[in-house]
Amino acid sequence: MTSIKTLNYNIRDLDGDLTSNKSISISLKTNESSSKYLIHKAIVIQDRLKRQGNASCKTRSEVQGGGKKPWKQKGTGRARAGSSNSPLWRGGGVTFGPYTRSYYKKINKKEKQLALSTTLYNSSNKITVVENTFNQVQKPSTKEILHLITSVGKIKKDSKTLIIVHEIDSNLSLSIRNLSNINLLYSNTLNIRDLLLANNIIITEKALVDITTL
Repeated sequence: MTSIKTLNYNIRDLDGDLTSNKSISISLKTNESSSKYLIHKAIVIQDRLKRQGNASCKTRSEVQGGGKKPWKQKGTGRARAGSSNSPLWRGGGVTFGPYTRSYYKKINKKEKQLALSTTLYNSSNKITVVENTFNQVQKPSTKEILHLITSVGKIKKDSKTLIIVHEIDSNLSLSIRNLSNINLLYSNTLNIRDLLLANNIIITEKALVDITTL
């Protein structure tokens, strides 16, 4: 069962000062067991889609050669053998080996959105909303962006932080790429695993609206 809940949040500027308070209505799962199931399902499907599924090996019928009986049936003192393609032989086929396959599994758009909204709502205590993107970064600068992040979210430098913005910013992405504990995502590429793993989440107001109205 889904319900409409109000998410209240504070908007801060890039100096970390409070500018305004706003609220947004989002749809989410109210039942705890069903919400956990939905989040788990979304993560499992996300992990499945990462798999290439290109592991493959040949069975005894696919291995080249092996048409001639290696030796006669009786009189050699050796075990009976009908083909050198046998899985018992070196260079033979593989029994029940892996094969090329797809790990694709479908999740409904509404299910995915509900799982995302529910995770976002439950993570509200570690979310900091900023009024605009990090447009103060006029050129790629890791030092400057790290200073902005720590001042906006009041967080430690080594804390695992997720930044969500609504538009592509090359200066921002270039500034962050050398910081292993900071992950940058855009609102249309947000996923549940990154939300759950982050200790702090910094999100622009426009990105928050985009996510909750998909």
